[in-house]
Amino acid sequence: MQKSSGMNYAPKGKMAPVVKDKEFAFAAIALDHGHIYGMCNGLIEAGAWLKYVYDPDVKKVEGFCKTFPDVKVAQSEAEVLADEEIRLVAGAAVPSKRCALGLRVMDAGKDYFTDKTPFTTLEQLELAKAKVKETGKKYMVYFSERLHVESAVYAGQLIKEGAIGKVVQVLGLGPHRLSAKSRPEWFFKKENYGGILCDIASHQIEQFLYYADVKEATVTKSQVGNFNNPEYPELEDFGDAMLVGDNGSTQYFRVDWLTPDGLGTWGDGRTIILGTEGYIELRKYINIATDQRGDHVFIVNGKGEQHICVAGKVGYPFFGELILDCIHRTEKAMTQEHAFKAAELCLKAQQQAVKIK
Repeated sequence: MQKSSGMNYAPKGKMAPVVKDKEFAFAAIALDHGHIYGMCNGLIEAGAWLKYVYDPDVKKVEGFCKTFPDVKVAQSEAEVLADEEIRLVAGAAVPSKRCALGLRVMDAGKDYFTDKTPFTTLEQLELAKAKVKETGKKYMVYFSERLHVESAVYAGQLIKEGAIGKVVQVLGLGPHRLSAKSRPEWFFKKENYGGILCDIASHQIEQFLYYADVKEATVTKSQVGNFNNPEYPELEDFGDAMLVGDNGSTQYFRVDWLTPDGLGTWGDGRTIILGTEGYIELRKYINIATDQRGDHVFIVNGKGEQHICVAGKVGYPFFGELILDCIHRTEKAMTQEHAFKAAELCLKAQQQAVKIK
């Protein structure tokens, strides 16, 4: 797994198939963001068959085929969408184009699995809601900072078991390394990426909704700025926000593109979850100056203090659950309401953000 750049974050887990060989076929369309590799890894490990790949950029396709040599290269998007064997399309398009791809996928009678952020405007969100209602198909989102991080999965299990009581607050820190020279041109245009709160903060808001069992929330304050990258005037390299959930729980999060080169990974992502009977801290990707491994879980409650490194011990159940949801039309992996609410709140946080720098 690439640790220097979050754009190439593609965890690998153990094979845990939930279906028979070639029972569940999917395709990858739009390779604009490296997260498509992690999305495909997760699905394949859960037993899905990666049948097709398509992208108009031949070099991107060639690189993809080196990682997934058994995939068939489609000559067009239409070829993929016309194949009745394909049940699900995974895509990591330029963020502003993710909704349009999803609408075409659902119109073709297939479920859609997109990289975060799923939308860059509230208008796109409404179009997707309408298309889901019209077609009955899924518009699922790869919120990798919870779904593809074992410590984050384990924290959810601890909370469900009542290990820290009722969640009162979720504090999220989502720093990322910019690695500007390796980024595509679209990355620096706000119309394309939507703004920092729309983009990488979608991870933070999704985790708040999940851990605190929130169905609706209000963004009480949000801010953005460009502190260190004047050569990219449309880039926001800092953002933060506060939210209040319908059950009284609160969130504060900070996201940034300010990770120094000396850090051993692309970002020191952390989450602190306060409950009525204890608290959990996740050091997701590194325990700085102590352990280069990720997936450190610290928990304090009435039973005492614990530090558990769960790397390689928990797995990534979301992908198998998603496959089974597509087959059985259930919502165990993630409800459509949850995915859309996380998207809505990050868009609102971005829309009302005060520019501070």
